Amino acid sequence: MLDHEEKFLFKEEILHLANAMGEPGVLDNVEDLLTDVITSPRFDSEVFTLERSLQVMLGPRAGTTLVGLLTVAPEVFDEVAEVRIPPEVHERLVAWRARFGLAIDNALNFLNNPDGIQGHNFATQVAHVEERRVLQGRLTLVRYNNEPQFFVADASVFMGLVVDIMERLGPYLEPDAVDAETMSRLRDAVQLVERKTTARS
Repeated sequence: MLDHEEKFLFKEEILHLANAMGEPGVLDNVEDLLTDVITSPRFDSEVFTLERSLQVMLGPRAGTTLVGLLTVAPEVFDEVAEVRIPPEVHERLVAWRARFGLAIDNALNFLNNPDGIQGHNFATQVAHVEERRVLQGRLTLVRYNNEPQFFVADASVFMGLVVDIMERLGPYLEPDAVDAETMSRLRDAVQLVERKTTARS
């Protein structure tokens, strides 16, 4: 969480960003740019210049703030709700964070670590995409021979990911979200894991 001074500075930067996006058409232009970057076949190179592109569009200070806001920790991003900015700007920021934040953050982490990120790390978030709740996941990239590759984790890590997904989606499920066959498979899978791990121990 932010301390008192950090909150003050954070508020000032968000207000400046909101003012920069207050002109007619700017919100749509920024969203078009983010969409183009995230869907580009040259995503790595596009995201590397994203901050500069936003600085040209919004101004140096606001462009940097927006990139930071899209990739900041969730508890810090939540502080935006406490800043008095136009509702339409706040709605766009929340939507952009959900749609673009994870992919941009992952790419920037990779590009800013020329020696690669050693080890592995799973992260998930529930995002709202076109009125649907979508679970987005991130698996830390590791660099081999200057090429990005996904790290293949051991079984315990994958099991942890499965549990994480179920815990994250569980609170949002509707009564008919999971069919009977899937529920049966889930129960069978849990029983199988229990039998195997009990036998091993």
